[in-house]
Amino acid sequence: MLSEQHVQSVADTFRVLGDPTRVRMLDTLGDGELCVHDLAARVGISESAASHQLRLLRAMRLVRARREGRQAFYAVDDHHILELLRQARTHVLEDR
Repeated sequence: MLSEQHVQSVADTFRVLGDPTRVRMLDTLGDGELCVHDLAARVGISESAASHQLRLLRAMRLVRARREGRQAFYAVDDHHILELLRQARTHVLEDR
């Protein structure tokens, strides 16, 4: 059985994944590293909104940043999350 701390961490992870924009961002980053500008353009949001969502994803250790000069590049930090998203996609696409 999971400890109370682990239960809370799992719930927090699902809470972060409960936002469609963050799911799109993680799905997009599953194809590889991107700067904020390119990620925002691909997801269809402003750079400011992308930065805000990336802060939340970084706090949960779902993405990591790499700096190159003044630009930050983001990548998925935990590939288990991509597998979780794949499993969720399979679940919702299942014929019932």
